[in-house]
Amino acid sequence: MKDSLQTLGGENAEVKPLTKAEKKAQKKALKLEKKRKKKSEKNKWRRVRSLTPYSRIVPYIMDTRCTSQNFIYDRINLGRIEKYIKRKQAEGCANFSLMHVIIAAYVRVCSQKPAINRFIRGQKIYTRNKVEISLVIKKEMSLESPDTVIKVLLDPSATADEVYNAFNQKIEDYRNHPNSSFDKLAKVINFIPGLLLRWTVKFLRFLDYFGLLPKFLTNLSPFHASFFITSMGSLGIPPIVHHLYDFGTVPVFCAFGSKQREFNTNPDGSVYKNTYVDVTYNLDERICDGYYYASALKSLRAIFKNPDILDEPPREVVEDVR
Repeated sequence: MKDSLQTLGGENAEVKPLTKAEKKAQKKALKLEKKRKKKSEKNKWRRVRSLTPYSRIVPYIMDTRCTSQNFIYDRINLGRIEKYIKRKQAEGCANFSLMHVIIAAYVRVCSQKPAINRFIRGQKIYTRNKVEISLVIKKEMSLESPDTVIKVLLDPSATADEVYNAFNQKIEDYRNHPNSSFDKLAKVINFIPGLLLRWTVKFLRFLDYFGLLPKFLTNLSPFHASFFITSMGSLGIPPIVHHLYDFGTVPVFCAFGSKQREFNTNPDGSVYKNTYVDVTYNLDERICDGYYYASALKSLRAIFKNPDILDEPPREVVEDVR
């Protein structure tokens, strides 16, 4: 009986001490795993080196993000999207909304058009292998309620369910514990006297230019992301044309408004009701050309017409050029 317990690894089984060679192999494996994680963290982004001479010189001519921004106005037809949202809510995603559809659609476009996930730092063009989304939220919908920004890191292959779960968890965490890490950091910075704070921010900009900001700061900063999105719909107003930030790396800012209804006529004279939201995009024109942006917008529109494809990951994730 004792022999059988030892054989099965029971509680009476003898634990043999590791040999010197096994300890060495275990230590080496832990070291390699730590190195792999560190490399994976470092490789969230890389420089794009195979660009044309024109593309490389443009960031030096237009040296700030605000002076390089283009604006696009578009309209999202909600016909199929509203049916999709109702289905997702019925499946258990109680808070699923248009916000999640837009974010999931943008992530999907990044998986196929990776150049829109680039950014400018130090007049050089870099690309990401993850998609970082920043979103402003309030604890409650009131004038007195404080707001903050949450940031979620997503894989380009993320589905709508993965996007929903990631954001829902972040939002719930904030509303249950309002003092987020970003809020605490902002509070500490506010203790710095005004004149010294101005020089502190200048120093942070200097470090950011060369990519030398501490990792914990870029992980917390909402200004270091792929895509910034805000909803005017909950406020009942049209979408604003929001500026880009010269600090950080955000190349695209999206704002969408409240749901609108209109009545249109078919060729046969019959009348139908159409629901839509207006949306604005502010884009850093230096990361890719207008043709590429137009292609990405068409892909985004195609997803809005058939949002069910967001339930499955893409067949492949396209890697940006080297």
